Amino acid sequence: KLIYCPPYTLLNLFAKKIKNSNIELGAQNCHQEEVSGPFTGSISSKMLKKVGAKYVIIGHSENRAIGETDLLINKKIKSSITNGLKIIFCIGETLSQRKKKHTHKVLKTQISKGLKGVKKLNKVLFAYEPVWSIGTGVIPKASDLEKNVNFIRNSLIKKFRLKNPKILYGGSVNPKNLKNLKEINIIDG
Repeated sequence: KLIYCPPYTLLNLFAKKIKNSNIELGAQNCHQEEVSGPFTGSISSKMLKKVGAKYVIIGHSENRAIGETDLLINKKIKSSITNGLKIIFCIGETLSQRKKKHTHKVLKTQISKGLKGVKKLNKVLFAYEPVWSIGTGVIPKASDLEKNVNFIRNSLIKKFRLKNPKILYGGSVNPKNLKNLKEINIIDG
């Protein structure tokens, strides 16, 4: 499955261009409220759905870095599911958290708080995106990646009783390392 998530200003154009293709449309973020209101400059999940989006990325590290909290992420996930969107839920640790060996603690917290009270978890794809990897050209060693993806998968199965959670990887993916990443069979995309 191919999901393309362009900037908001290109959503309408791409919705028309990919209408009869196997590409699905997603947005890069959304506002947390389910209803219309005085949210100037914000794009709601309802608006995204109306323009043709089927997915929305929520919890990306760049948004977390400017103050997006797990509570806000939780609201965005709930609003998006209510409005018929599927979620690409980003989780990952910073370099400082990694060095302190807090990766699993961070992932567990992000999962627990981000998904608290969320229904229809089958509408969520999970994207492990170590913050320290994004834009650096450095990706985790295969053994670390397997360990962390297995931790995420086992946490989701144990805490939320998900049967087969889909876990994606993101962070400095490029043509050179794509082949090696594809060989890690526990990653779903």
